[in-house]
Amino acid sequence: MEVETPVLSSSATVDPNIDSFDTRSGYWLQTSPEFAMKRLLAAGSGAIYQIARVFRREESGRLHNPEFSLLEWYRPDWDYRRLMDEVNDLLIHAGAAHVSFGAITYQDAFLQHAGLDPFAASLENLRNACLQAMNSLPEPIENSVEAQRNFWLDLLMSNVVTPRLGIAAPEFLYDFPASQAALARVRQDQPPVAERFELFWKGHELANGFGELVDASEQRQRFQFDQQRRRERGQHVPPYDENLIDALAAGMPACAGVAIGLDRLLMLMLDLPHIGDTLAFDFERA
Repeated sequence: MEVETPVLSSSATVDPNIDSFDTRSGYWLQTSPEFAMKRLLAAGSGAIYQIARVFRREESGRLHNPEFSLLEWYRPDWDYRRLMDEVNDLLIHAGAAHVSFGAITYQDAFLQHAGLDPFAASLENLRNACLQAMNSLPEPIENSVEAQRNFWLDLLMSNVVTPRLGIAAPEFLYDFPASQAALARVRQDQPPVAERFELFWKGHELANGFGELVDASEQRQRFQFDQQRRRERGQHVPPYDENLIDALAAGMPACAGVAIGLDRLLMLMLDLPHIGDTLAFDFERA
């Protein structure tokens, strides 16, 4: 079922890596329709989707426009691997590719492209690998071992792994470290992994999907942890979505969900050099 949810919200994402636009009225422009859609799922909507305008305070550039179109959908009673297959089928149907996509675990991608095990490598080994890959090396701004570990992994991901993914055809990366679960369930493997996937094409991220977290208490703890990280970074700390917590507490079905940036998809399908080439007026001319 197609749904439509508010663009303005009384709360915002507290993810330290995503900043929301606020308004003078105290409301926030949505960075994703995810929270509102999950409230519909908890109310018994069944499988739902929408194409939404979303807004993120990111630097405008070749791959980013602060306002963009997002296709997002949720499948109750599906796991994330089944949803990966549907993403594959959808993009083939749309003409984005003509062959089944590749898939590789986060761990195997790092072993293959960065030459180290992301779950076992020491902080020193991760930093040294970044040093070999980059001309200048930033330093982490958070002190915890977990935060530093994710900092170096993110640098390696951006500079070493991502540019090598999905070159011949789109490629899924899945089973992320538990510390990078975002809104995904964590599966208690050895080591634990997040039931999360991303789709890459021509070295660029195109989609992000989860086996969704449905535990209200765990979600609240994650929101509060992210708020604390924002405080430590000196970032503005917006309110998290209490309505989502209430919906999860009332009972949301097990499901999988995914979001695809349509402007970037079109850019890659048409081999355009800049995301602004897919828009009538990009951010610089809005």
